[in-house]
Amino acid sequence: QVQLVESGGGLVQAGGSLRLSCAASGRAFSSYRMGWFRQAPGKEREVVASIRWSDSITAYADSVKGRFTISRDVAKNAVYLQMNSLKPEDTGVYYCAAGSAVTFNYWGQGTQVTVSS
Repeated sequence: QVQLVESGGGLVQAGGSLRLSCAASGRAFSSYRMGWFRQAPGKEREVVASIRWSDSITAYADSVKGRFTISRDVAKNAVYLQMNSLKPEDTGVYYCAAGSAVTFNYWGQGTQVTVSS
């Protein structure tokens, strides 16, 4: 069984920063990759960033490049998302996910991020 638990969301003013954490248990640490997704009200869930577990190769959505950084801690089975220069359009529920090269199989419960203007 795989469990992913996110933390670190909250309310921040535009231009501020937040750091999201995702604690993985079970077999998640052996997943091919992990990622962060977000879903804004009335919009579809979208990928924000992903990281390959074996070598930390990362990928980012164009909308967050240069502002967000995904990282992982193998010893702690954890993934992080450092979010800087936040904008109101970054508001949404952020989800941690783990899976293969093809799809994300496991999901956390989500954490709310609200950026005020």
